[in-house]
Amino acid sequence: MTECECDILNGSSICLFSNKSPDKEGPNEDAAAVIIRDDTTVILAVADGVGGLPAGAWAAETSLKELATVSQDTSNPDVRASILNGIEQANSSILAQGSGSATTLAVAEIQNRTIRPYHIGDSVVMVVGQRGKLKLQTLAHAPVSYAVEAGFLDEHDALHHQERHLVSNFVGTSDMRVEVGSPLSLDPRDTLLLASDGLFDNVHIPDIVEIIRKGPLKDAGEKLIALCRERMAGVDSKMPSKPDDTTFILYRRQ
Repeated sequence: MTECECDILNGSSICLFSNKSPDKEGPNEDAAAVIIRDDTTVILAVADGVGGLPAGAWAAETSLKELATVSQDTSNPDVRASILNGIEQANSSILAQGSGSATTLAVAEIQNRTIRPYHIGDSVVMVVGQRGKLKLQTLAHAPVSYAVEAGFLDEHDALHHQERHLVSNFVGTSDMRVEVGSPLSLDPRDTLLLASDGLFDNVHIPDIVEIIRKGPLKDAGEKLIALCRERMAGVDSKMPSKPDDTTFILYRRQ
């Protein structure tokens, strides 16, 4: 898709975008899913198949299909357990395929006015308030992100770091671990973002926050797309420029 696809979901606005890197011939190895479990629960997910490994696109798609199949089974009333079971099933399916493929995965469970994040790898879950307060940002499972968290690097240096592409946790590995966040109450006009590293490797976090915190959600999505494309094209040599597949979901509680 070349622009945001937007709709109303359970009274809230949602936009989705996914497109392959502008400089490659192969398929888009990112994938996204909007999973409706019941009248009060929606599960959003973004997966980024590992580039350089076989069948990255297949791994991303498989992770979302397995997550959807298991988490939509309402015979298990525990949503958290259903999501974790879906992720474990995805991990088992990718491992069983035996090609060495893998994927990152970011998931947001939305129940009424509450969200809970889950993630594996460097795809990100973020919540921004209307006034620009960063209420939630998952920490990428990557050495550079750990260095930022420990205070050894600042965000600007991290975005330009030569080892930013290294990731230490994937779906499709025997030692996969799922990081589960605490529930967070969504206030009216809060904006939830799930995105692959194609966005976060090219756009500074303050810029993302300023773009998505207010205004029509479709406009915010289109601004993210335009800025990301500009950065990938290397228009400004002082800004990061890392062409990559880019996928995001924006969700705003009304």
